[in-house]
Amino acid sequence: MADDLVSAIRIASSGLNVQSQRLRVVSENLANINSTGETAGADAYRRKTISFQSVLDSTSGATLVRVSSIGQDSTPFRLEHRPGHSAADENGYIKLPNVNALVEMTDLREANRSYQANLQVVRQSREMVNSLIELMRGR
Repeated sequence: MADDLVSAIRIASSGLNVQSQRLRVVSENLANINSTGETAGADAYRRKTISFQSVLDSTSGATLVRVSSIGQDSTPFRLEHRPGHSAADENGYIKLPNVNALVEMTDLREANRSYQANLQVVRQSREMVNSLIELMRGR
C-alpha cells in the first residue's frame, strides 16, 4: 500500500512539473503578445507550444509525464499597416505575433486546473502515508 501511495505522489509530481512548464510557456506567450521585430521586415515573436509524452518510471513501474518538446507555432503572423513603425516593411506593414489571447487564456486555465488537481493528489497521498505511519506505530 505504501508503495502505491509513493507511486501516486511520483505521478502527481511529474504532472506538477509539466503543468508548471506549461504555465511558463503560456505566460511567455502572453507577455509577448505585442512584441514586433526591431528592424524593417523582421519577424515578430513566434508563439511557443509545449508537448508532453508519457514515460515509464523504471523504479516504480508507474507511467509519468514529461515535456517532450517546446516548439514554435508555425501559423502566419498577423499583418498590420503601420508605415512609421521601425519594423515596417517597404509597404508599411509590420508583422505581429501569432499569439491569440483567448487561446492562451484557455491554456492557462486548463494548466492551472491540472496543476491544482495534481497538487491535491500529492496532499491526499501524503496524508494517507502519514496515517499509515501512525497506524503502524500503534496509535
